[in-house]
Amino acid sequence: MSAEEALGTAGIARRTVGPAESERASRAWWDADAADYLAEHGADIGEAEFVWCPEGLHEAEAGLLGEVAGRRVLEVGCGSAPCSRWLRRQGAHPVALDLSRGMLRAAAELNARTRIDVPLVQAGAEHLPFADGAFDLACSAFGAVPFVAEPVQVMREVHRVLRPGGRWVFAVNHPMRWMFSDDPGPDGLTVTQSYFDRTPYVEVDGEGRATYVEHHRTLGDRVRDVVAAGLVLDDLVEPEWPDGLDRVWGQWSPLRGELFPGTAIFVTHRPA
Repeated sequence: MSAEEALGTAGIARRTVGPAESERASRAWWDADAADYLAEHGADIGEAEFVWCPEGLHEAEAGLLGEVAGRRVLEVGCGSAPCSRWLRRQGAHPVALDLSRGMLRAAAELNARTRIDVPLVQAGAEHLPFADGAFDLACSAFGAVPFVAEPVQVMREVHRVLRPGGRWVFAVNHPMRWMFSDDPGPDGLTVTQSYFDRTPYVEVDGEGRATYVEHHRTLGDRVRDVVAAGLVLDDLVEPEWPDGLDRVWGQWSPLRGELFPGTAIFVTHRPA
C-alpha cells in the first residue's frame, strides 16, 4: 500500500500550515513511505555513503564539511542514515536524528547489516534534544529543512547545539524549482507558478487534514534564515548535472539538470 493510500490522500490544497500540523503530516508521511522510498532510492543513496543530492555530489569528493575524523557530527533529518554511517567510517562520531520512526527503523536495520553502529534519535528539527555546544559539525542532505514550517527555528537550534566555529551544511531543493511542476520531462520546463508564492504545497485527506507538506523559501529567505540565527554563510553550492548521469530521480533529470539547478547547498558556520 502506498503512502497516499495509507494516509487517505484525497487531493491538493494551497493553504497555510503551521508547525504542529506540518510536523504531524511529515511524521505520518515518512512513516508510511519509508519502505517505498528506500526501495526506489536505496541504491542511489547507498547504505554507508554520503550523497548530497540527486546530482550525485559525494561528500568524499566535495569536502563541504571539512575534516570529520574525531568530530562530533549531528545529521538532521537522517532518513535511513547512510550519511552518518559514512561519517562513522571516516572516524567521526555522528548522531543521526529524524522525525520518522519508520525511517529510523530502517536505519537500525542497516546499522545491523553494515555493522556500523550509529546512535539514532527520534525528534523534530525545530526542537533538538541536545545540550548547547554538543557538536562540532552538523549536516542535512535534503532532510527536515524543506518540510518544516519555521526553518529559521531549525537554524537557531543548530546554532545552539554547535560549538563556536562549528560548521553547518544543508542541502535543499533549489528554490527556483518551485516555479515548475515536478515533471522531469518537457512539461517540467514550463513555469506554472510564481517564485514569490510562499504558500506551501499540501496534500490532504478527505477531512482536509494535511498528509504531506513541503514549504517554499526563496534564496533570499534561506539566506535571511541563516543570518537571523547568528550563522555566517560561507558558500552556496549549486551542483551542475554531471555528464553521463542518466538517472531520473523524482523531478530531477538530465533534461532539467542541463538547464537549471535542482539543488542548493548552504555552507555556514557558527562564529567563534
